[in-house]
Parts: sequence; structure tokens; C-alpha cells
Amino acid sequence: MKPTPFDYSAPRSVPEALALLADEDREPKVVAGGQSLVPMLSMRLARPGLLVDITRIPELGALTVDACGALHIGAAVRQARVAADPRVRADWPLLAAAIGHIGHPQIRARGTVCGSLVHHDPAAELPTAALALDARFVVAGPAGTRTVRAQDFFVATFQTAVEPDELLTEVVLPPRTGGWAFEELARRHGDFATVGVAVLLDRGHGTPEPPGVVTGARAVFCGVGSVPVRLPAVEAALTGTDVGPAALDAARDAALDGLTPADDIHASATYRRESAAHLLVRACTTAWERTR
Repeated sequence: MKPTPFDYSAPRSVPEALALLADEDREPKVVAGGQSLVPMLSMRLARPGLLVDITRIPELGALTVDACGALHIGAAVRQARVAADPRVRADWPLLAAAIGHIGHPQIRARGTVCGSLVHHDPAAELPTAALALDARFVVAGPAGTRTVRAQDFFVATFQTAVEPDELLTEVVLPPRTGGWAFEELARRHGDFATVGVAVLLDRGHGTPEPPGVVTGARAVFCGVGSVPVRLPAVEAALTGTDVGPAALDAARDAALDGLTPADDIHASATYRRESAAHLLVRACTTAWERTR
């Protein structure tokens, strides 16, 4: 199939882009990498009258670390660039690992981090990583700029807090230390995950926490709901432990109790839940080893 006819514009500033997005008659869509949008256009699942190409807006191509140590990823920054950046690989390795699971090198060379986030396929890796890493989303619109926390950004399948006349300009990740792991199960390399999990663990050192136990944990799953799923019960089962067999069993049981995926053509709910719990145990073991 071929796309329906559309106009194309490549603004040179965020205000110019916002002016184009305000054109309700043409139902504009933002394009940067186009790895999700272009197939939807070709299948006529999306029928915008205007494509707004944001790749020529200089500030949206920035990949920086600020004075507070936070990572800023502009809306036009390619996934491959982020994954290869030595600062990301050193200080946000979970993000680099999650990007490595996305499609194939050709897709990562064109696709953008922010594009995947705002597209929000709940089986995608980056929304899960963003929630695990406590990301902040900077959204520009007619009323000015606002910041949205990760837990409020993902609303439902293919739906986020970004309104049609708004633009996600960057995602900000705070500094992160501790152990990490990202695990996923897919039918074939490059496919969307059947299920996946991101785990972050902090190890206590000295008072008031005893050394050698988990003092902070985050566990976030993909492929098990309409948004990334964080399970506080799993995190509580790990906190205060040395991630031994009893703690891993408790975390696994909490995942089995807390996850409620649906059956679909790709996998049954039971298969997804049990696979997610298995991946959780593996991820927790790896993340704990990386805290040393």
C-alpha cells in the first residue's frame, strides 16, 4: 500500500514546529526517525495531512550531561548515537542495553529515543527503561513548557501525555548508580519483546544500613499490560536482602501475583506471567552482581 497524500514541512525552531502542529484541519504528525510512523503511513493506519519534520531544529539534536549529572536526550537524537555514547555506556548502561534490543542496526541508526517513547508501544524496550530510570519528559506546547514524570507519561497503548498540539522536546534521566539488568524474551532477534524486565538495585554500605543488602530496588516490566508495569511488591521483597534464594523466590512470587497480562495471538497470559517471573530472577541476580 501507499500513504494517503500529505504535506511536508521542516521547521527550524520549536515555536515554528508548534505553529504547524496547531493546524487542526491537516491533523499534523511529527516525524524524526520515522521507524514507527512510516510503516503506519504505508498501511494507512495513520492519515495525517501534514508531516512536521523536526530533525532540522538544532537544539533537538543535543545529547548532553548537565552540571547536576543528568542526561538530556533531544527529540531528534538517534538511538544508535545514544547507545554508542561513552557517557551513556558508563553511567546509564541500562539505557544502552535496552536500545541494543531494539530491532536491528538499521532501525537504531534512524530511530530516535524520544520517537519510540512518544509512540509508546507497550512491548517496546525504551518506555520500560524510562520508567525504571525515573525519566522526566519535557513537553512544549501553546501554553509553554511542562515536565511530565515517567509514571504519568504513559497513558495507554500508543497513547502518552503529549497532546496533538504539543511536542516532546527532550527526555531527561537523573544520575544513576548501582547494579542493573535488562532481560527480554522475543520470538526472534529484533522482534518486539514477548515480555521484558528492567531491574535496578542499590547495595547498602555502612550505617544506618548494614553492608551487603539491597537498600533500593526498581523492577519494571514490558509486554504485560497497556503501559510499562512497575511492581512495588517485587521491590519490597528484594529490599533489605542479599538477593539470596529466599529473596528471589519471594520476588518471583510477587511478580506472579502482581502481573495480569492478557492472552493474545503471540502468547497466553500464563506464558507471559511465568516468563516474566523467570526473567525477573535472572535480572535480579545479574543486577546484584553488578553492585559489587
